[in-house]
Amino acid sequence: MNYTQNERIMQITEKTLIVGIDVGSETHYARAFNFRGMEFGKLLIFRNSAEGFASLREWAEQVANRNGFTDITMGMEPTGHYWFNLAEYMKKSGMRIVLVNPHHVKKSKELDDNNPKKTDRKDPKTIAMLVKDGRYMEPYMPEGTYKELRTAMDSRWRLVQELTSIKNRVRRWLSIYNPEFLDVFKDWEGKAALLILHECPTPTKILEKGVEGIIAIWKKEKIRAVGKKRAEKLVETAAKSIGSCEGLVSAEIELKMLLEDYERKMQQYEKLMVLIESLALEIPGFDKLLGIKGIGLITAAGFVAEIGDVSRFSHPKQIQKLAGLSLKENSSGKHRGKTTICKRGRKRLRYYLTFGIMPLLSKNEEFRELHHYYTMRKENPLKKMQSLVALSNKVIRVFYALLTKNVAYDPQKMLSDIKREEVLKAA
Repeated sequence: MNYTQNERIMQITEKTLIVGIDVGSETHYARAFNFRGMEFGKLLIFRNSAEGFASLREWAEQVANRNGFTDITMGMEPTGHYWFNLAEYMKKSGMRIVLVNPHHVKKSKELDDNNPKKTDRKDPKTIAMLVKDGRYMEPYMPEGTYKELRTAMDSRWRLVQELTSIKNRVRRWLSIYNPEFLDVFKDWEGKAALLILHECPTPTKILEKGVEGIIAIWKKEKIRAVGKKRAEKLVETAAKSIGSCEGLVSAEIELKMLLEDYERKMQQYEKLMVLIESLALEIPGFDKLLGIKGIGLITAAGFVAEIGDVSRFSHPKQIQKLAGLSLKENSSGKHRGKTTICKRGRKRLRYYLTFGIMPLLSKNEEFRELHHYYTMRKENPLKKMQSLVALSNKVIRVFYALLTKNVAYDPQKMLSDIKREEVLKAA
């Protein structure tokens, strides 16, 4: 639910017990206050366990009953993953859960004592005071398919990072022991290149195989895209290689392990992408996103995974803010600073939006035309990066419309910014 700050303040009444919780990996700390900031009860220290969660619920209920509170609101920071289980437990117990911005906690903790130090006793109060002042947000915890899709995309994100690390290590290995290899094969991940790395990874092994031996490796696996010329070039470069000849036994074992990790991770990745596609297509209107030329599965699924159920937003600007694509201006007095995006929001959502822009510009005529218009218009032309941000926000509006209305993509409506400008000039 989206509220203004005034509406959030109004929800904290004299009958509301505010519980500020400092979440840790093993131990949590809680303090209770009323809407005026007066404390009730003593500091509660509880474990990150079912028994600990139950003790928090019982403690909060006892404090509330003893002092005439009818409502309990629990506030915490969404730091790391340690708050997930606690929030879910309390929500199921009927407690209202709200989140405060960790940045706000950091900035506010010295208001009482003019000291920026962090303590387990101090932080729960800082969190509770932010809740009292309406500086909180309702947490969104996806359920059903949305939860499955977010979890799957999180797994993909980590898997891509692991694959990138392996790829970099293989490239490092090649630069040390077989630096000429990538002169023959532009990409070591190709099937023909992988077979050579498995069978004869070092220049010495390549020379032992010879041209005919290398061709035989490819023929055995029925690879037709390479032939005698590629084999001859491989042997030729191996003969004059500057690669290291020391420690080759251990080096080959290292490469073998890297390739095994790579192939296993790639199999996992392919299985995961099948799951992601099947989950994403269960989302109403998702197929409409794929109908936009230049939008792929990763961009569309990443967007939906990060925002969850689009119906919880009343306007696409809320998604823009969630992505950290809202504009901020650094100005003071007569000085007009640069206007940039705030980057306060979900980093991955912003990544998927910016990641998806370049394919759009190369494959989608409407977005390419709009980019040209933004950068070349006579009045207030945008720089390239500014235009890309504007286009990212355009993608948000288009996605929002397709998902909420479940309608097909209309290329003509995409160009409404240009048409609207032309109408205004004519008037």
